[in-house]
Amino acid sequence: MLGIIFTGGLGPSAQVIQKLLSAEMQKAVIIAADSGLIAAEKAGIKPHWIIGDMDSLGDELRLAAYPQDSIIRHARDKDYTDTELAFTLALEKGCDDIWIVGGGGGRIDHLFGIRSMFERELFPCRWITDAEDIHCIDAGTANCKISLCLEKNALVSVFPLGLGAWEAKSNGLKWPLSGFPWDRGFFGLSNVAVNGEISIIAETGRFMIILPVN
Repeated sequence: MLGIIFTGGLGPSAQVIQKLLSAEMQKAVIIAADSGLIAAEKAGIKPHWIIGDMDSLGDELRLAAYPQDSIIRHARDKDYTDTELAFTLALEKGCDDIWIVGGGGGRIDHLFGIRSMFERELFPCRWITDAEDIHCIDAGTANCKISLCLEKNALVSVFPLGLGAWEAKSNGLKWPLSGFPWDRGFFGLSNVAVNGEISIIAETGRFMIILPVN
């Protein structure tokens, strides 16, 4: 089951959200993490759940439009970020394919916090900010490959995640990933989708694929 988390920070425009997510909305569990509710509403989306300490929501009167049992409020002094709480909630609701929308720009510690979620045993599969469409693939899961149609010569960057070892293969990239000497701290930056159509397979290990929002 797909879970889509709207979180604070910079995210795609309402038009891009509708383009990227319209086909998935009917079958997805939609969760707003605190001020992610604002972004969801701007895109015309009504979440099934709202979770967080609500410290960045602004006018909490907007919560009155939702059933009270769909609002899960936490204290500000807590061990997990609102995005982490939303991720855990998505898992509890049976989601095994979880996307994060938003979280770009702003404080770099918040940015790193979301990025760190991709290192864990249970991890998001996609993260869409205002400028990036980020995919995570893992050789040990069903989500081990991506095939996409991008703009011609779009930039594609690849980062290894987890403890390794890593091995990947690709089609459609200017510099093939097969045989790349992956190691912790190494990455493939600014590769090129020559004709736009690419596929990347994680044969061993986990990878983060960073693309422009298309």
